[in-house]
Amino acid sequence: SEMVGGVFYEHSHRLLGALVGPCTLGLAAALWPRGGRLRALGIVAVVTVVTQGAIGGLRVVLLTDALAMVHGPLAQAFFALVVGIALVTSARMARPAPGVDGATRGLTLASAVLVYLQIVFGALLTHAGRIDLHLAGAVAVFVLAPVVTARLRRTGDAVAAPASRLLLVLLGVQLALGAGSYLARFSGVWIPGGQLTMLALPVAHRLTGGLILAAAVVLAVRVLASARPAPSVVTARGALGVAR
Repeated sequence: SEMVGGVFYEHSHRLLGALVGPCTLGLAAALWPRGGRLRALGIVAVVTVVTQGAIGGLRVVLLTDALAMVHGPLAQAFFALVVGIALVTSARMARPAPGVDGATRGLTLASAVLVYLQIVFGALLTHAGRIDLHLAGAVAVFVLAPVVTARLRRTGDAVAAPASRLLLVLLGVQLALGAGSYLARFSGVWIPGGQLTMLALPVAHRLTGGLILAAAVVLAVRVLASARPAPSVVTARGALGVAR
């Protein structure tokens, strides 16, 4: 077959997938000497990318929508995992985490979970036509996420504050892309650019969804760090049991 259209896209997808595998092995190897949770995260990343590759291969052979509904969300979960690893190993994460209350922490974690569920609902829309779930998920995300970003922007934290601002921008972009994707697929409205625009809109919508998930994960990891107790400081006098 000639390298045009769907054949070109599918071949490019396989090549990029083949590149991600060795990169993930390299990441796991770099994390291995650090032990503990980082080693475990590296192992999880390898298992996830191997599973994703197997599902992708089966998807090509079996051509079932059920596998496609798993393949897409699992890819986004892997991306979120890598973003989390990059964050916890960064220099910014070593800075003191902001003090946030339990309600803010809970809302932030719920927001990340909700964004991922919305990605799953998007897969259900694409492959099963469940637009009701995707629209309900969109409303929930657009109600909860701005509340979370407003709370975390006020902390002035080096990680949470800029991630909150980025998340707000991405939500605005996603709203426009989602509306365009809906019109392109479910209405007879004329779309400038024709077939190219009708293809580009949902692709950009999915990519932006992944970036929103990444920003939500950054916020969730950061507030989880704020829940950890500060390491106790033991003075030499106290360690020796010397009375004042």
